[in-house]
Amino acid sequence: MELPDERQKFSTKRLMGKVAVITGGARGIGAATAKVFAQNGAHIVIADILDELGTKLADSIGGRYIHCDVSNETDVESAIQLALSWKGQLDIMFNNAGISGPEGSITNLDMKQLNSLLSINLNGTVHGIKHAARAMIKGGRGGCILCTSSSAALMSGLASHAYSLSKEAIIGLVRTTACELGVHGIRVNCISPHGVPSEMLVTAYRKLLKKVDMKAEEVSEMVAEKGSLLRGRCGSFEDVAQAALFLASEDAGFITAHNLVIDGGYTSASTTKSFIYQ
Repeated sequence: MELPDERQKFSTKRLMGKVAVITGGARGIGAATAKVFAQNGAHIVIADILDELGTKLADSIGGRYIHCDVSNETDVESAIQLALSWKGQLDIMFNNAGISGPEGSITNLDMKQLNSLLSINLNGTVHGIKHAARAMIKGGRGGCILCTSSSAALMSGLASHAYSLSKEAIIGLVRTTACELGVHGIRVNCISPHGVPSEMLVTAYRKLLKKVDMKAEEVSEMVAEKGSLLRGRCGSFEDVAQAALFLASEDAGFITAHNLVIDGGYTSASTTKSFIYQ
């Protein structure tokens, strides 16, 4: 399996001079993407509520950090304005921030908790697309908008009703906004990861298995065994970051309104071997 540092050796600077804003960029998928984008020549604004982590990462890649609660439209607008005042342009917007939200039966769903989740996962994405599109249209350079969905939007039973709802709505939003913004040279695409050992996924496994001290490595091992068609292989932050790099680059210049699924084939077929292959 190719290691992240080996990938770096073959960096082709595919984003040289581009300016990107990444929400939820302080850790996990967002942080991995910030590093990969920077390695490929991009200038990065990390927008998050994890100030210490975000500032440290931004400093390490020569970027900028801004405190940003994506449920607050003004915060998202400020993150984009930071990119514009810093480098005079916005080329890439990665709407990556999200939370897991309320679990349990639909019969007991707390609507206040649902609305809180939607304010981040869905409204936060709307805020990002809205203000990125404004900046990109005004700049006249086109651009790329990426959004993080999930395998839970494609397959039932993988996550809570609330989380699945929010992530499926993002796919629809990507398609409709791609329809409108294409005339301005703005591509809008989606990434749907599965089985990546984020803090969110690890927390879910801890609750499910009632094992409060469960480590990310243990979750990765479980996913590698049963969570994809590629046995012995689980998804990583770097896998998603490389997908984001492709979609953000000119290599994907004719791709828009697309949902790129990073799941090792999990949502496409049963991971239980059928008798027809025996």
